[in-house]
Amino acid sequence: MATPYVTDESGKYIAATQRPDGSWRKQRKVKEGYVPQEEVPVYENKYVKFFKSKPSLPPGLSETDASTGKTQQPSKPDADTTLSKTAKRNMKRKEKRKQEKGEREQVEDARQDLERVNISETPVQKNLTSAHKNGSASSDNPAAERAKKIKNLRKKLRQVEELQQKIDSGEIKEPSKEQLEKLSRRKALEEEIEDLELDL
Repeated sequence: MATPYVTDESGKYIAATQRPDGSWRKQRKVKEGYVPQEEVPVYENKYVKFFKSKPSLPPGLSETDASTGKTQQPSKPDADTTLSKTAKRNMKRKEKRKQEKGEREQVEDARQDLERVNISETPVQKNLTSAHKNGSASSDNPAAERAKKIKNLRKKLRQVEELQQKIDSGEIKEPSKEQLEKLSRRKALEEEIEDLELDL
């Protein structure tokens, strides 16, 4: 309640007021610029002013939501704005790896298609390459078995030739019984290889 002021020629006065018990307060003369004690604003330092100026609701919550008791889900911010530099770099690396993996798979598929469709190879060469890839020739394919047998015979023939060279050079002065048997099988190995090559 504002204080009632009365102004006349002699000055400014606070008008007489009645107390709750029915008695009257006297009229009081006041100087120019006087503010009654109850009307003087309470002093507030800068911290109090700051906290009073802050909103009472958390950021993003409107007064209508607060009154209804509903909480509004904050909208998802852009992924790029919330991630750190390292996280962004890692995401780029992952995407690059995925792309490279896809490219590698395409190249691998193309290579496999080319292997299947290679026209320049003869059927024997195809069998040899497939037997080489699988690690062993299949029992269903006789050409592959022959190719494998030729390979083994050539290996034995090479060993015989190396043994003969060692004997001729003088590395081995007295060959053992097994070494002599190996040398005697040389002619048979050569004939067997020729026969198998003719069958192919």
